[in-house]
Amino acid sequence: MASNQQTRPGSGELAKDSAGGRIGVVMGEIGGRVQMRPIRGGREWDAMPDNVVALSAREDLSARLAVKNGNSQVGL
Repeated sequence: MASNQQTRPGSGELAKDSAGGRIGVVMGEIGGRVQMRPIRGGREWDAMPDNVVALSAREDLSARLAVKNGNSQVGL
């Protein structure tokens, strides 16, 4: 039987914490919580697994563009 539920993004993938609307990289899962890190680095935060969702195509493009723009400002 096919499931209509989308699978939660895995480690290293971009995702959104729908509880706060924050976008970050999934770092792993510890103690029943998903650890996420801001896309441009910084302090990790814990998210409830049910709140971690895949990005829409628009959100994904915007997040990747923000990273590229940030890297170009520091010469990377």
